[in-house]
Amino acid sequence: MKETKIYEGKILGLSVYDGKIEGRKVKREVIKHRGAAAMLAFDENKKVILVKQHRFPHGYVLEIPAGTLEKKEEPVKCAFRELEEETGYRAKKMTPLITYYPSIGYNAEIIHCFVASGLEKISDLKLDEDEILSVVKMDFKKLLSMIKTGKIQDSKTICAVLTYAVKKKLY
Repeated sequence: MKETKIYEGKILGLSVYDGKIEGRKVKREVIKHRGAAAMLAFDENKKVILVKQHRFPHGYVLEIPAGTLEKKEEPVKCAFRELEEETGYRAKKMTPLITYYPSIGYNAEIIHCFVASGLEKISDLKLDEDEILSVVKMDFKKLLSMIKTGKIQDSKTICAVLTYAVKKKLY
């Protein structure tokens, strides 16, 4: 396939591919992204640590902490780093939960979800200049209910919470 780069930004790029698949001429537009890590984190009282973050153009969204991988960064290292930056909590352990493509038809992004355990509050938030968020703690059952009723629509949060619930036989 021949790749033509259309755009290269801070966190994503856009390429157009022309070629053949199984003898058929195809053209595909693909968003390029380094990938992300997301964390389902429980505090000492078994509350889920979420962030209420402004996500233009959707407004404020309740979601699990997450962030984009730096160049050549391992997903688990990103998970530890982003949890600290967005919540002020340090985890002792990150256990892989699920890895998935949020928009497989046109986007190369892959999201690595982890369960963060052994949390300790160590600092205030260390946000990027353009990040607008606050920490929210919630019972797991309430979070599950908000997903079931459509109040939470963020894919990484839905995937992580439902995968965790199935693995723990909570759903």
